[in-house]
Amino acid sequence: MAKPNEVIVRGGERGFLTEIMAREHLLIADEPASVGGTDKGPTPYDYLLASFGACTAMTLRIYADRRGWPLQGVTVRLWQSRVYEKDCEECDVKPVGIDQIEREIDMAGPLTEEQQEGLLRIADRCPVGQTLERGIRIVPARAARLPESDAPPAADPRYS
Repeated sequence: MAKPNEVIVRGGERGFLTEIMAREHLLIADEPASVGGTDKGPTPYDYLLASFGACTAMTLRIYADRRGWPLQGVTVRLWQSRVYEKDCEECDVKPVGIDQIEREIDMAGPLTEEQQEGLLRIADRCPVGQTLERGIRIVPARAARLPESDAPPAADPRYS
């Protein structure tokens, strides 16, 4: 039985292709072919940026709707300079990870300058952004043996 807010991630016997189950949603993560992956999905760092961007866009939507502001759409662009695969190779010998995320927000609609400034201020208050800024305590991993029936599939033909 799944725990509340549980995400299940399964990696295969080889390669980087990874299945992610979030509620009833199946996602995949992978690495680019240039670093040995099959490039069939975003990298873990891509998902981190996507989470932050989605939270920003949703926060702006909630804020604009509550105030009756004419926000017709929002596009959030995010980027960072770290390469996940390289960080993964070095994670056992030195601290690694994203140290800066840059974000650009385009808002569509007949917003006043004051409304745009208010939305930009609230963008910095999105829950995922606050979590990233504050940091997260990671509980040390513990081993759990999977029954054979729960073992990751050798290869999922949908991604071959």
